[in-house]
Amino acid sequence: MYQTLLLLCFMVFHVCAFAQQGSISGQIVSGGHPLEFVNVGLMETSLGTSTGADGNFKIDHIPYGDYSLVVSMVGYEMQIRKVKINSDHSNAEINISLKESTSLLESVVVTGTMKEVSRLESSVPVEVYSPEFFKANPTPSVFESLQNVNGVRPQINCNVCNTGDIHINGLEGPYTMVMIDGMPIVSGLSTVYGLTGIPQSLIDRVEIVKGPGSTLYGSEAVGGIINLITKKTENAPRAMVDVFGTTWQEINTDIGIKFNSAKNAQSLLGINYFNYQHPIDNNGDNFTDVTLQNRISVFNKWNFNRKQNRLFSIAGRYVYEDRWGGEMDWTHENRGGTDVYGESIYTSRWEVFGLYQLPFKENVNFQFSTNGHNQNSVYGDTEFLADQYIGFGQFTWNKLVGRSHEMLVGVAYRYTYYEDNTTATQSSEGNEPSITHLPGAFVQDEITINPTNKVLVGLRYDYNSIHGNIFTPRLNYKWNSRDNDHVIRLSVGNGYRVANVFTEDHAALTGARDVIFDGELEPETSWNANVNYVTKIVHSSNGFIGLDMSAWYTYFTNRIIPDYETDPNKIIYSNLDGSSVSKGVSINTDMAWGNGLKILAGATLMDVAVNEEGESYRQLLTESFSAVWSIGYEFFRWGLVIDYTGNLFGPMRLPLLGDLDERDPYSPWFSIQNIQLTKKLGKGWEIYGGVKNLLNFTPAANSIARAFDPFDENVEFDDQGNVIPTVDNPQALTFDPSYVYAPNQGIRGFLGVRYTLFD
Repeated sequence: MYQTLLLLCFMVFHVCAFAQQGSISGQIVSGGHPLEFVNVGLMETSLGTSTGADGNFKIDHIPYGDYSLVVSMVGYEMQIRKVKINSDHSNAEINISLKESTSLLESVVVTGTMKEVSRLESSVPVEVYSPEFFKANPTPSVFESLQNVNGVRPQINCNVCNTGDIHINGLEGPYTMVMIDGMPIVSGLSTVYGLTGIPQSLIDRVEIVKGPGSTLYGSEAVGGIINLITKKTENAPRAMVDVFGTTWQEINTDIGIKFNSAKNAQSLLGINYFNYQHPIDNNGDNFTDVTLQNRISVFNKWNFNRKQNRLFSIAGRYVYEDRWGGEMDWTHENRGGTDVYGESIYTSRWEVFGLYQLPFKENVNFQFSTNGHNQNSVYGDTEFLADQYIGFGQFTWNKLVGRSHEMLVGVAYRYTYYEDNTTATQSSEGNEPSITHLPGAFVQDEITINPTNKVLVGLRYDYNSIHGNIFTPRLNYKWNSRDNDHVIRLSVGNGYRVANVFTEDHAALTGARDVIFDGELEPETSWNANVNYVTKIVHSSNGFIGLDMSAWYTYFTNRIIPDYETDPNKIIYSNLDGSSVSKGVSINTDMAWGNGLKILAGATLMDVAVNEEGESYRQLLTESFSAVWSIGYEFFRWGLVIDYTGNLFGPMRLPLLGDLDERDPYSPWFSIQNIQLTKKLGKGWEIYGGVKNLLNFTPAANSIARAFDPFDENVEFDDQGNVIPTVDNPQALTFDPSYVYAPNQGIRGFLGVRYTLFD
C-alpha cells in the first residue's frame, strides 16, 4: 500500500511539473520574406533554437516565468520581446519582422561580463566586428585584418622573420588576451598564432575589450581582450570556399563545411592553407622583403544536443607553419649554418577547448581549454627550441538574485609548463622547466538600480605558485537614456601580468643580442580608469549615424620593459624602477544610408610614457596618433560593392644602436590604403579583387643594420663587448633587424572567389 501511494504521488508530481511548462513559437521575416538561420533564445537561459527555411521557430519545455526573447542575426537589428509563460499563456505565439541593421550597436556580446547580453545593455564597453567588416579588406589571417580596427595595430617586430604582436592602445602583445569562443588561448604567442589559421568563413564576429579584464580572465588581460566567436552550427552555411591570390604569388584558401554525424551532434570543419614561396627584394638589401610561409590549420567544432537544451560544445585546432626570411640565396640546407644568413621557424601548435553545462537546476558551466606549442627556430646560427603546455579549467555559476542582482561566481585553475634552451629556464643545476600553478576565484554582481542605471562590481583572487597572492577588483557604472540613444559607462579596474618571456622576441633570438635577466621578475600591476559615451545621432529608416567615444588612463607599476638601448649587444629584462602611464582618447563613427553608402571611421590620440629615475620618455614603437576608415558603397542594381579601406599612423620612436647610429630616431607618418570591388554572380557566388597598399609605402631601405654583414664578421669589439667605431664601421653598428614599424610589402593586386552553399 505504501509503495502504491508513493508511486501515485510521484506520478502526480511528474504530471504537475510537466504541466508547468509551456512553449513559444512564431515566424521571423524581413520585408515580408521569411528569414532562415535566425537565432531565437531566452536571455540568461540555455533555451533557444533557430528558424528554418520558412522562418518558423518553436521553443518547448519552458518553465513558467517571465522571459526576454532575444531575436538576432548578423546584418539585422536585434529585437528583445518580453514573454510571460503561465497557466493562462502557456503557448505563446510571436511573429517578428526584423529590419536590416545599419550598426553593430544592437549586437549580442559576451566578452565584457562573461555572459550573453545586448551590447547596449553591457556595463563594459565592447567593440564588435562582423565578417562583412573583414571582407572589405581580405587577408590571410585575422591578425592582419585587425589593421583596420581603431586603436588596434598588428606590429611587425622583425624585418627578417616578420614576427609580430597586437598592440591595443599602445600596449604590446603580451598585454592582450586572445580567446576563441570565450576560452583563453593563453601563451606568449597567442596574439599571433591565436589569430592565425582560423577560416574566416567560420567566424561569426570578433569582440574587442580595451582595458584590463583581469578580474574575470586573470593574467594577460591587462591591455585588452580579443575574442573570436565562431558560428553556431545551426547558423553556419553547409559549405563555404574562399580562395584568393596576389601578384606577389601569395595563395590563401579557406574551406568551411557543416555536417551532422549523428542525430544529436553537429560539426563545423574548417581548413585554412596559406602559401608564399616567391622571394622578393625590392629595397635591394639582399634580404627577403617578406618571409616565405607554408601554413596549414585545421579547426573542428562540435555541438551536442542534450536534454533540457543544456549546452555542450568542444572544439580543436591544429596549426603547422614553416616560415623563413633571410638572404635571397638562403635555402633550408643553410639552416643553422654560418655561410648564408636566414631565420627559419617551424611551429607546431594544438588547442582543445569547450563548454559543458552541468545537469543542475542552477546555471552552472564548466569551461576548459588546453594547448601545446612546439617551437623549433634558428636565427642565423643561434638555435631556439621551446615547448609550452597550458591547461585551463573553470566553473561558473550565473544566478539572478531577487530582481536586481545578477551574480556570476567562478573558480579557475591554470597549469603552465614551459621549457626552452635559453637562460629563461636555466638554474644553477642546469636547464630546468618552469612549472606554474595558478588557482583562482572570482565574483561579480551586476546591480540594476533602475531601468537607466546599472552598477557592476567584481573581485578576483589568484594564487600564483611563484609570485603568491594577487587581487584584482573592478567597478563599472552604466547610465542609459530610456530610449537607449545615449549610453555613458564609467569603469575603474586593476590588472596584472605574470612575466612570460616566451614571446618569440626577435631581438632576443636573432643571435645579435644576449638575453639578460636583471633580478627575479615580479608580476606587473596596473590601475585603469575609463569613460565611454555612445550615442545615436540619426536613427531612421533612411540612415544611421552613431558615435562611440572613450578616454582612458592606465598607471603601471613593476612593468617589465625590455631594454634595448643600454647595450646594443644585449636585451635586458627587468622590472621598471619607476612607473609607466598609458592615456588617450578615441572616437569611432558608424554611418550608413539607405542608398548603399556605409562608413566606419575612427581615430585615437594617445601618450604612452615611461617614468624612471626622474626622467620621462616615450615608449618604443608606439604611435601618438592613428586613424582608420572603411568606406563601402553598394550598387544594388548591378550587385556590385566597392570598398575603400585604410589607416594612418603618426611617428613612433625607433630602437637605435647607439649615439653614432645616424638613422632617423622616429618613423615618418605613413598610411596603408586598399581598394576592392566585389561582384555577386548568382546564388552563393562572389568574385572580388583590387589593390593593396595603393600608395606603395614601405619602410626605409636601411631598416636592417649592416645587412651586408649578418654574422658581424667585420665588427670589432672592446674587452667589455662594446662595438668599436672603425673606418669600415664608423657608426659602430652590429647586424640588427629590430628597426621596424610597418610592413615591408609594397603595392600588389589581388583576385579571389567565394562560394557559399546554404542548406
